[in-house]
Amino acid sequence: MNKEKRKLVYCDLGLIDYKDAWDLQKSVHQLSVENKIDDVLFLLEHPHTYTLGKTADKENLVGDKKYLDENKISVYDIDRGGDITYHGPGQIVGYPIISLTNWKQDTHKYLRSIEEVIINVLKEYDLYGTRVDKFTGVWLEDRKICAIGIKVSRWITMHGFAFNVNTDLKLFSGIIPCGINDKDVTSLNRELNKEIALTEVKEKIIHHFSTEFSYDQIEFKSKVELLSLIS
Repeated sequence: MNKEKRKLVYCDLGLIDYKDAWDLQKSVHQLSVENKIDDVLFLLEHPHTYTLGKTADKENLVGDKKYLDENKISVYDIDRGGDITYHGPGQIVGYPIISLTNWKQDTHKYLRSIEEVIINVLKEYDLYGTRVDKFTGVWLEDRKICAIGIKVSRWITMHGFAFNVNTDLKLFSGIIPCGINDKDVTSLNRELNKEIALTEVKEKIIHHFSTEFSYDQIEFKSKVELLSLIS
């Protein structure tokens, strides 16, 4: 008996406002609940944004209103797990909206697999990404390079990962990233001492994501094509 083939729809949203991307995630999640769409992976960038997860400590937002206004940073309380994190240009954000029922109904395994995707991308740049006990995400020694925060509803995922590529790390100073105050954040740019093309990194993410989650086929859709499925 042939195993049913798995297909992933990939959509590059470019630079998109956080709220717009969140609304799009919710719409695609509902389509997935109704079994009207294949698994989807969004890769994108956000303007300067701080997001606080469901269990975030508000004290971890240390930048005051003046700091937020001067740096044009938006702040959102959202429905993912985890504490506070930063999103901004030069950071690749990934939002997989995939059915764990059709993969493995195990949120712990899902988190570890997202980490594995980023660890395998880092290997291609001769960087050794690791996990740190008690903290979700990917690290280079004690420097965090990728934050992960998810929501799973009806065994379908939302939210995802934030991978620092050419990220302006100064803007992490307005928060205590993920509520961890004794570790640093880093980026590919900082580690390799050169700017890396986001398109190159996205290709590596797509490759390792499709391998880790056993997809046989990748279908590329534009934002316009995807929105036509929702309207």
